[in-house]
Amino acid sequence: MHIQLTVTHLLAHPGILAAAELVVLAAFYVRATIGFGSGLISVALLSLMFPVKEVVPVVLLLDLVGSVLLGAYDFHEMQWRELSWLIPGSMIGLGLGAIALAHTDAQSLMRFLGVFILTYIVYAVTARPERMPQISRVWALPLGTLGGIIGSLYGGGGPPLVAYLQMRHLNKRAFRATFQAIALSDNVVRAGLYVALGLLNLPLTIACATLAAAAALGLYLGNHLHMRISQNTFMRATLILLTVVGLKYLIF
Repeated sequence: MHIQLTVTHLLAHPGILAAAELVVLAAFYVRATIGFGSGLISVALLSLMFPVKEVVPVVLLLDLVGSVLLGAYDFHEMQWRELSWLIPGSMIGLGLGAIALAHTDAQSLMRFLGVFILTYIVYAVTARPERMPQISRVWALPLGTLGGIIGSLYGGGGPPLVAYLQMRHLNKRAFRATFQAIALSDNVVRAGLYVALGLLNLPLTIACATLAAAAALGLYLGNHLHMRISQNTFMRATLILLTVVGLKYLIF
């Protein structure tokens, strides 16, 4: 049984509030460690307790805060030449995704995405992450656009962007920093759309503030792990999470 994701209802159910905070802490621990994944984890688990139409806007705001904090921390590591085509592609994709969502069976598109991700995983594991060929920067526009389409349809366009950044052979700090810049631009656009559509309101914003401390703690702890793991471990961790994402899209 779902309860409303508002401060009033959260405070009335302290057990559910504690569970929500643990979910957010774990999701943002992963986000800080490998640079992405907080939206997938948060939405998947919080929607077991709250209506998904309330969960998605709240997680969007938390992700927005996460992108700002990690982006500021890693600002000097951002690869601006990569972003020059990734961000415009992502913006184009957001618009195309909205059109696709209105005129296409989103479930079929989700299965296609699952196949795309798992195909990339098989290739990456076979080639070994550290030995994958370096692709040209011209791939930034199409993969950025695909990421925007997926972000518009499912709330997170990470997989194509992760594939691109991995095959550009960025180190783990540059990877995380550059991904945050794309995520931030995506989140700002989607937040504006949610406000315009009435999906994001003051009660949900206050609920987000209630969970923000758990997100901040997760980012802090995850950042410590990020600084300690090796580049190869980092690459393999991203592939493991992508595998989970691919299976989720393909099966559910």
